[in-house]
Amino acid sequence: MDLFSASFNQHEVAPLAERMRPRSLEEYIGQSHILGHGKLLRRAIEADRVSSLILYGPPGTGKTSLAQVIAAKTAAHFIRINAVTSGVKEIREIILQATNNLHLYGKRTLVFCDEVHRFNKGQQDALLPAVENGTITFIGATTENPFFELNSALLSRSTLFHLELLLPVEIQRGLEHALQDAERGLGRYQVEITPDAWEHWHNYANGDLRRALNALELAVLTTAPENGIRRITLAIAEESIQQRSIRFDKAGDNHYDIISALIKSMRGSDPDAALYWLAVLLEAGEDPRFIMRRIIVHASEDVGLADPMVMLQAHAAANALEWLGLPEARIPMAQAVLAICTAPKSNSAVASIDRALDYVRKHPTGEVPAHLKDAHYPGADKLGHGQGYLYPHNYPNHWIEQPYLPPSIQEQTFYVPSEMGKELTKAMP
Repeated sequence: MDLFSASFNQHEVAPLAERMRPRSLEEYIGQSHILGHGKLLRRAIEADRVSSLILYGPPGTGKTSLAQVIAAKTAAHFIRINAVTSGVKEIREIILQATNNLHLYGKRTLVFCDEVHRFNKGQQDALLPAVENGTITFIGATTENPFFELNSALLSRSTLFHLELLLPVEIQRGLEHALQDAERGLGRYQVEITPDAWEHWHNYANGDLRRALNALELAVLTTAPENGIRRITLAIAEESIQQRSIRFDKAGDNHYDIISALIKSMRGSDPDAALYWLAVLLEAGEDPRFIMRRIIVHASEDVGLADPMVMLQAHAAANALEWLGLPEARIPMAQAVLAICTAPKSNSAVASIDRALDYVRKHPTGEVPAHLKDAHYPGADKLGHGQGYLYPHNYPNHWIEQPYLPPSIQEQTFYVPSEMGKELTKAMP
């Protein structure tokens, strides 16, 4: 079946966001970085020379709508398949049909698959030869990182386009278009919207035009007219979107991107950014223990001996989390994050252990010097174990020079202190 063949035949039942899907590039909103005048993808669509491509971006940014625009513009046969229900058998039938169309009628075939990240290996393998030899042009749309979800062969034969969150001005344009369109939108209603209601939608849609359109439709249809006018106030707008759309998926790459942003903000000594990403994680429902584990790791990895108290603060926050739970534990968690951000930085701990591990992996294990061997069992003295050991506490400053490394590697250095914080002033013999 052709893509969107019945999209606008059900005006009364289809959601506003579905009815307002663009019919041309002129109606398409957003993504000027790939669809602006003179851009490669725009030129390809206008010339009907679209090659295989992957559209990657958050929900509501126009991936499926862009496929609709291509479907309306192309002279090729356009087929939509479902990544979950379209099995290998159906894909092979589509390829056979595409082969016949190309050889018998000279007609190209474009195949569109939404949520392409749900394609299993068998489906991708069945599709790949036809994409390779040009029998079909493939267009996939996904909210997931395609490098994680698609095989490299399919990716290498497709051009990747990243769709970005829409700007507030673009959200506004989409909502105004829906209010003015009497055929597909809400133009048959007289609607008055207060400025603070607009602002609420801009903020809480969070770059997702579909979410904003759903909120607009709900607000308009559930507001009784007064003197023929439906007045949308902030209170009504707040009811239409009661919770901000947070871009977060525990199973997807976005989850790791936000964790990475928190870690790098702490390492980079930016307390405001670190608190922001911590708040995103907490508000999105991330497991607080997972967050706490990352905080503890980086208290050592990025601060370490430059301020040893930071590690204690991180462990204290972890203990507080177990005793308090959320929401109270957000406070000690934030304290630990701020302690990392504001502390002097040193990665000597991680650099030192990695240096030692690298050496151990590449060299035979050295012999423990005799004076360091265990001498607490009968007969150990006969083996020479412990003989010659100098007990440091018996000497001034509780230190005495003696070898601790194996004789074969006496000159090796693994710990290199930084010049930050307490590490700089730490007294070394």
